[in-house]
Amino acid sequence: MDVIMCRIYMTESEHKLRELLKYLKSQAQVRGVTVFRGIEGFGQSGEMHNVKFMDLSSDLPLVVEFFDIPETMKKVIGELQETIEAEHIVYWSATINE
Repeated sequence: MDVIMCRIYMTESEHKLRELLKYLKSQAQVRGVTVFRGIEGFGQSGEMHNVKFMDLSSDLPLVVEFFDIPETMKKVIGELQETIEAEHIVYWSATINE
């Protein structure tokens, strides 16, 4: 089965994760979602986000990855582009082994 995989790149300090997950589960009803918490990374600004041993709070990179059939994903990606910077959304075609 053909699907589209999508990754959204953000940081913890953006405070968009809960809202995004709620949308993907309840409204978009995509087939699967995984959130990865990075230990270090940087974006277009070049500002490093990393975890240090003594940090009490952090602003780590987050990657939200999800997939569904192309028809669903085209709609979902279109809607997400209204609230998330376009360059933070990456997607590609994939195949599920059934």
